[in-house]
Amino acid sequence: MYHIPVLLHECIEALQIKADGIYIDATFGGGGHSKEILKLLSTNGKLIVFDQDPDAAINVPDDDRIIFVAANFRHLKRFLKLHKCAQVDGILADLGVSSYQFDTGERGFSYRFEGPLDMRMNVKEGVTAADILNNYDEKELQQLLSEYGEVTNAKTLAIALVEARHRKKFVSIQDLLAVVEMHVRGNKFSYYGQVFQSLRIAVNEELTVLQEFLYQCAEVIKPGGILAVLTFHSLEERLVKNYMKKGAFDGEHVKDEFGKIYLPFKPVNKKPIEASVEEFKENTRSRSAKLRIAVRT
Repeated sequence: MYHIPVLLHECIEALQIKADGIYIDATFGGGGHSKEILKLLSTNGKLIVFDQDPDAAINVPDDDRIIFVAANFRHLKRFLKLHKCAQVDGILADLGVSSYQFDTGERGFSYRFEGPLDMRMNVKEGVTAADILNNYDEKELQQLLSEYGEVTNAKTLAIALVEARHRKKFVSIQDLLAVVEMHVRGNKFSYYGQVFQSLRIAVNEELTVLQEFLYQCAEVIKPGGILAVLTFHSLEERLVKNYMKKGAFDGEHVKDEFGKIYLPFKPVNKKPIEASVEEFKENTRSRSAKLRIAVRT
């Protein structure tokens, strides 16, 4: 296992596991949450796990009750159909980047290590952070830094990045930090984190993927079933909150042709569940975690 699962007890409790039920761990990672779900399932239960990172496959236990899907959870419905599963009793999605990904320099997720500017969850496809830094124009870079990282001086940094790549193409994490460190506002490490977050979200289309996934959850979760989503930054958290409360992402209720409000889910908790002081002491990456739970109506 290469990931300490955040809010483990709270996530498992939220799912209200039925022994013979069918559940989905949409972000398998190190398998910490899945391990606990399997403990509560009978021989008739089933757990379907998704992960687009090829490295996650090594953590899949030898258990007939588990099905591993090597794909992004944006393809939820497609693979459930492939495995002849129409609906499930509950879905858990932990949207955090795994400790393994953060701590493996060659993956490029963290400013703490030298390595290539990659940041892809699935290393077999898609553009890298280097591709974005070397090809996006100034306006596009400013937009992603501002919207995905909430970088205060996004325009200034975008200009500097474009100027820097004319001298030398971005290849490594150090190439990026050499430019970023000249434009830090506030706490240096927080600023680095914002810049890296913005690139990671863009590389993996995280917000678009999340929206696609949530829409599909309304179709595949049985009435009375549970959706539990663990977020780690405000952009994700806002999307999940709005969808669970109003069935839409912009905060506006969705209505049918007769003007009736469509609410696929009913939130269980008005405020998100957060890590305790004790958990934060054991795992500092739980600091920004927020768990929202909803019941399928």
